[in-house]
Amino acid sequence: MGNKLPNSNLIRSLTSIGNIADKSRATCRNCNGNDCSDNILEDILRDKILTSGYFSLVPFFSTKPKGKCSHGGGFDRTSNIEPKGGINKDTFGASHGYLHMTAANMAIAATSELLEDIRGAAGDKTFLQMMGISKGKALCFVIDTTGSMGDDIEAVKTVTSSIINTKVGTEDEPPVYILVPFNDPDFGPLIRTTDPNVFKRAINALSAAGGGDIPELSLSGLQLALTGAPPNSEIFLFTDAPAKDQHLKSTVIALIERTKSVVNFMITNVLGFRRRKRSDDSQEQDQQNSRMVTSDAQVYRDLAQASGGLAIQVTKRELLMATSIITESSSSSLVTLVQASRSPGKAENFTFTVDESVRNLTVYITGRSVTFILISPSGVFQESTNTTGSLITASQAVGNFMTLQLKTQAGLWEIKMVSTNPYILKVVGESPIDFLFDFLEVSQGPLGGFDVVNNRPRSGVNGSLIVTVIGSDSATVTEVILVASSGSGEVNGSVEAQGGGDFLARFDRIPAEEFVVLVKGQNSNSSSRASSGIFQRQSSTNIRASTVSVTSPDSNSVLVPGTPLSVPFSVMTSGAGGNFTIQATNDQGFDSTFPSNLILETGGSANGTVNLTAPSNTPSGTDVTLTVEALAPGGTDTNYVVLHFTVLKTVTDFTSPVCQLLSLQSNCSDNCILSMWELSVRVTDGAEGTGVNRVSLRQGNGTLNTSRSAGNENITLVSYNASCCSPDVELLVVDGVGNVASCFYSVLKTTPTVTSSSQATTNSPRPTAVVSLSNRAAQSLLLCLGITILGINLPMGNN
Repeated sequence: MGNKLPNSNLIRSLTSIGNIADKSRATCRNCNGNDCSDNILEDILRDKILTSGYFSLVPFFSTKPKGKCSHGGGFDRTSNIEPKGGINKDTFGASHGYLHMTAANMAIAATSELLEDIRGAAGDKTFLQMMGISKGKALCFVIDTTGSMGDDIEAVKTVTSSIINTKVGTEDEPPVYILVPFNDPDFGPLIRTTDPNVFKRAINALSAAGGGDIPELSLSGLQLALTGAPPNSEIFLFTDAPAKDQHLKSTVIALIERTKSVVNFMITNVLGFRRRKRSDDSQEQDQQNSRMVTSDAQVYRDLAQASGGLAIQVTKRELLMATSIITESSSSSLVTLVQASRSPGKAENFTFTVDESVRNLTVYITGRSVTFILISPSGVFQESTNTTGSLITASQAVGNFMTLQLKTQAGLWEIKMVSTNPYILKVVGESPIDFLFDFLEVSQGPLGGFDVVNNRPRSGVNGSLIVTVIGSDSATVTEVILVASSGSGEVNGSVEAQGGGDFLARFDRIPAEEFVVLVKGQNSNSSSRASSGIFQRQSSTNIRASTVSVTSPDSNSVLVPGTPLSVPFSVMTSGAGGNFTIQATNDQGFDSTFPSNLILETGGSANGTVNLTAPSNTPSGTDVTLTVEALAPGGTDTNYVVLHFTVLKTVTDFTSPVCQLLSLQSNCSDNCILSMWELSVRVTDGAEGTGVNRVSLRQGNGTLNTSRSAGNENITLVSYNASCCSPDVELLVVDGVGNVASCFYSVLKTTPTVTSSSQATTNSPRPTAVVSLSNRAAQSLLLCLGITILGINLPMGNN
């Protein structure tokens, strides 16, 4: 039809999308052989009648009304029914492939238009977080607030102020701040803010009190943080107590794997006298408690290893120093070069390549009495006992934590671990070059290709993963290796460039033991012949493969308060059958019911349902993360599925606010600097609306003031004044459920005083219906549109 702009009414309520073809009106003729360029009837195009293509995968149920168009393509069974052919523009080779780029560009424009509406409702900073566009990393603290934690909390307050004071306004400024307190019997609430001063006040308001028995709900607090923090976050958990909720360990590991977040545990008084005063202070009781605390600390070490974090054990006096080292040295551009955990420890050599882009090369080691030898690319040796050598420029040791600042030198380094004590080794640096990855599985959909694996990949079979290089347009991946986390086993993949920084790695076997992803490549921008631009990066998160698979079909992701939501799931195994234990947990503590076990035959499957209910008083927009896990008989294998839901009360307000210009006055002259103009606007949301929530400036450099009408709370009065040098203003108006309107006004520099709205230019713009959306709901909405900017997949729905 020659349209070049999106049909905006498709995302508006109570509007017409145009003239729609009646069911009985013919729209297409047979294609002329393989040429479908003119199969739409002339009267349809002339009268600008909207139609669509019918589509069906099933041959025997492929019906369409007489004379109607088909979608077309090899999978569309309706395209063999007259009129034969199709009208889709999915690819250049499609029925109307000559219009592919035109359609794709309109899809991009339509996506941008919808995103702008969401951006207007949510605000720039929140919108950028939703889109994953932020330079810094979230600052996330999970803090034990029981009675003995007073010193620890004071240390956190000091460190928080230092981080905020040094990083605000820099590229390392955290895009979001998250705080989760926990004790027993409570944990939470999660406090999330983009305002550093609000975060400071929340931290400063913490106090240590109570606690009852020794263990605390540390894993419940961590679970809440993992579901509330952005992916790839770094989380710090502070405690001096064992976990009372160790049954959540597998859930927490699942969330760590899913979000690829790093968790550092700052543990005080692990082996010392226990927290609260007791009437019986016998030596025997102290020893018993010490042994219990020591064994329970292993849970934190296991979780640290799974996430690529550190389990730092210090005294309370040492906590401030340890926390300062690890938090203040963190950077938005921190990359991992090599990481390994050995328990029990063993003598082993580790090599890692440092490229020219790496700065601030640092070694972290946790463990007691760990000794090693460093060898630089130039062959210079330095032992850990020598703190004055040429390779280590600075070192600090506190508790079981040692950090070494190395002289950054490009090339192949080696670190020989001499000690046989247990340790975690981590070598990091700052560099813009890093990678993202996802495991893939062959899609069962009609178009083939791959789908992202959202839980653990299948073990013992072939598999694929997609690697995306970030931070360099010239970097290429040459090797992708799956490296055993606690040993020397490796599985090498074959690498194929996919374009756009993406590389597909195929493996003939996914290892059954825990592993990390190691990527090696070359950056052609390197100027060093010695290093040849070779770089190395490693994933922080440890990956576990599984013979168990847990899936849940796409379903309603909205929870209505007080109404149970049934969430079906399936458990499959490629291994032995038996009685599989089922566990379903959610981060909000909502009531749920689910089968405690499912019986599977060898290589078989079984279905179950989780019934989840949000309390009737749950605020609209609350996010809920549900994790469903299946544990194989004997507890040797497990897998999970992580599902996200949003609590939304039923929305009936789909009407945007309305602006009414009351007056526009000016004394503008040729010298705009000395003249001003002002306007007055009444904003309403209709008799059935939810009320005006916010009025802000999208355009304009003047002063905006708003007030509620004295006689009607549903009326907001807006006044605006500005210099005549800034003659335009656009008001952004958002109502209680997120419907957005923008109102544009302008005054000419030479216009005399105006009191009539007819003499001002008003654009009470396209009203949009945007339902109250959380981040995850907005993402789900975009997915439902069937439009992706990369790949341009257009929807194939029936007429």
